[in-house]
Amino acid sequence: MHFLLIYEVAPDYLERRGEFRNEHLALAWAAQERGELFLAGALAEPADGAVLVFEGDSPGAAERFAQADPYVRNGLVTSWRIRPWMTVVGKDAASPTRPA
Repeated sequence: MHFLLIYEVAPDYLERRGEFRNEHLALAWAAQERGELFLAGALAEPADGAVLVFEGDSPGAAERFAQADPYVRNGLVTSWRIRPWMTVVGKDAASPTRPA
């Protein structure tokens, strides 16, 4: 199953993220190498959030990531939530569903 970790960010996110970016990216790449994080990136135009796509049987990896993320710990992320995402189309869909 896929899980979306959705971040809302502070108005000064772009100005402040440089200080924490390497630690954030190291955390993300480590999660990707463990097979937990599938894709991740910031929203653009406007840069008001980010979406991280996790794979697994539970939202646990996404929760642990958010709790450890320096962007969250240092107030760059003002709120976050996790949503189960039922993927049905694509080579990596969790529940591939074809038309009848």
